[in-house]
Amino acid sequence: MAKAVKKQALGRGLSALLKDSVDDIKTIRDKNADKVVGSIVEIDLDAIAVNPFQPRTYFNEEDLQELANSIKELGVIQPITVRKLEGHKFQLVSGERRYRASKLVGFTHIPAYIRLANDQEMLEMALVENIQRKDLDPIEVALSYQRLIDEINLTQEDLSRRVGKNRSTVTNYLRLLKLDPIIQTGMRDGFLSMGHGRALISIENFVDQIDIYEKIIKNNLSVRQTEQLVKNLRDGKSNEKISSIPKEIPNYISQGKKDISNFLGNKVSIKLTGNNNGKIVIPFHSEEDFNRLKKLLE
Repeated sequence: MAKAVKKQALGRGLSALLKDSVDDIKTIRDKNADKVVGSIVEIDLDAIAVNPFQPRTYFNEEDLQELANSIKELGVIQPITVRKLEGHKFQLVSGERRYRASKLVGFTHIPAYIRLANDQEMLEMALVENIQRKDLDPIEVALSYQRLIDEINLTQEDLSRRVGKNRSTVTNYLRLLKLDPIIQTGMRDGFLSMGHGRALISIENFVDQIDIYEKIIKNNLSVRQTEQLVKNLRDGKSNEKISSIPKEIPNYISQGKKDISNFLGNKVSIKLTGNNNGKIVIPFHSEEDFNRLKKLLE
């Protein structure tokens, strides 16, 4: 109990320092800066402005409501990060979903980690934090990489170190921005993967890119099939029927084929007729073999 009271007193002390207009904290050298910067304190939500450098512009309403429901039950478990502005004002560095969800459930305060940063540092922190998210689409990542290069004057080598990725990975993402904007939108909407996009990059003509993109959507083509279409185009075989392109065998079918063959004692074959359908062919070599298989299947 004593420990909880002590924590509350500390929080009130920090809040008082933050609202002190006489000794306002603007730089790390200011009085009391060492007590505030790097601290976690409850901040009035109305005192926080959203980050103008936030690369993410779309927030899924359903996911946001789920987060709001969780916050309503458990509170904000991970503090947001803000930078100190003049007076009792702050600006989000990271944690906009938590900030929005807290407002959604009617909270008035939120735990926040405080730091000082200039505009360039804000941009860099926002972009790097955004890149490290797991749910970004490939184009969002590529655009964030490009902004870091353009606005903070980083080389691809510097960028790869900042974000903890191999340079080849960074390059592959950046190359996606050479795709036709319609295809980029398709990737953002989840109609095709980064693998599809990488296959299409080697096509310089946007008309040809769109032609294959439409085939991918219409026929639900795999990355391997897309690569074959691109190869056909380069080899002058662009009119070849899509049905003649070998379908990529999913891992579950490859493993299942082995398990079925081992169980039956005969090597079965699988013919795909669609993305998730096909035929299992079980060979037999005599009447006795047929009856043995029949018994196993029964």
